[in-house]
Amino acid sequence: MGLRHTGRELALKALYQIDTRGEVSNEDLALFFESFAGERPDAFALRLVDGAWRQRELIDDILADALEHWSIPRLSRVDHNVLRIAVYELLQMPDIPARVTIDEAIELAKTFGDQNSGRFVNGVLDQVADRLKLKDKGEERWHPKTPSA
Repeated sequence: MGLRHTGRELALKALYQIDTRGEVSNEDLALFFESFAGERPDAFALRLVDGAWRQRELIDDILADALEHWSIPRLSRVDHNVLRIAVYELLQMPDIPARVTIDEAIELAKTFGDQNSGRFVNGVLDQVADRLKLKDKGEERWHPKTPSA
């Protein structure tokens, strides 16, 4: 398991706790991360938690626009926070290709959500990436275009 995947898992666990408890202090968050022996947070996990939580209103507006026949209050807390992390990554982390962000979100949803979470998260993030014109974000890094003849 990669470091970023582990970071995403920790971020999801932290956001889930914040979501269930409400606002938490930096000390509460530090204690939370300390409780995961062997899963120390890195800067990536902390950036995801901080960014997704601080930008949750913007992210939730983006999600609400992309949800079809669904609403934010109907989302499970797991699916909602997986989506928040992924939308934050799509918007604020240009070095991570959109397809990587979406694939990682699907895996988190399958692991921590219910039997339909992976498919649901995939559909929502596909809509978000399409609407924000971010489907090809980061692809030039992975598939360099050859010069035209």
